[in-house]
Amino acid sequence: MAITRIGPNQSINLASNITGTLPTGNGGTGATSFAPGKVLQVKQVTSSSNQTVTATSYTAITFFSVAITPSATSSKILISCTTGVRNTTADKSNYLTLYRDSTNLGTGATSSLSFIYPGAEDDIWFNAHVSILDSPSTTSEVTYKLYSKTDSSGGCYVNGNGQLGNITAIEVAG
Repeated sequence: MAITRIGPNQSINLASNITGTLPTGNGGTGATSFAPGKVLQVKQVTSSSNQTVTATSYTAITFFSVAITPSATSSKILISCTTGVRNTTADKSNYLTLYRDSTNLGTGATSSLSFIYPGAEDDIWFNAHVSILDSPSTTSEVTYKLYSKTDSSGGCYVNGNGQLGNITAIEVAG
């Protein structure tokens, strides 16, 4: 490899004359490309707070919210939320879903990702986990939140009883 001296008024064509990667010690990632499926970033929020939901329409769980800014429009975001749920009334169902900003990512007749039906029991804590792989198609910040609703005349507690729940957003190269 030849080394050429550059004078004070000369320039280097960075597109054709510089190759390789910027070492991690100098602020680079050490990677030369991001192949599809590579994890690009992870954001997580944990909470031991709790919230009571009595509405029959989806209500935001205020402490399970995570913001992430995708690196490329082709990126996918894996969202997962783990928490505990307890129904306050026997024979009532509790529904959980995830929203991207104001868009419900749930499916089916109830637009949910999960539901808990305790049968004739109440006052029992259930572990709940919802997740979805989303394609937001943007490089602007997006916010993901857990939402919950209940049947008529029912209620539920989300993330109580001293539990530590979390919501996680993982950006995956598309």
